[in-house]
Amino acid sequence: MADVVHLNRKLVLEEANRVSDGAGGYVETWAQVGTLWASIQSGTGSETSEDFLTVSRVPMKIIVRGAPVGSPRRPKPDQRFVEGGRMFRILSVTELDPQGHYLTCNAREEVAS
Repeated sequence: MADVVHLNRKLVLEEANRVSDGAGGYVETWAQVGTLWASIQSGTGSETSEDFLTVSRVPMKIIVRGAPVGSPRRPKPDQRFVEGGRMFRILSVTELDPQGHYLTCNAREEVAS
């Protein structure tokens, strides 16, 4: 890997939990899994209208330190990163380098307005 990775953003890794709502359905809550230092690079965004609101979507490439498959420190698809009021839904995770020192998380930031 030719470029140096600067992990300068502190992100909270969360995973969804389904809790019964008592009426046969469920409510989705988010639980903190850990905190990871990351580098974030944004892509080109898009905007769509959904159910009386406008949703902006921006693809993100989030790089974190490597962790073995099965480790709670390794992000997984359908988890999310949180930074303050920003949320990044993880879509996929791959190794950035052949040794697995870093992981690339392809994510999407969604903002409703």
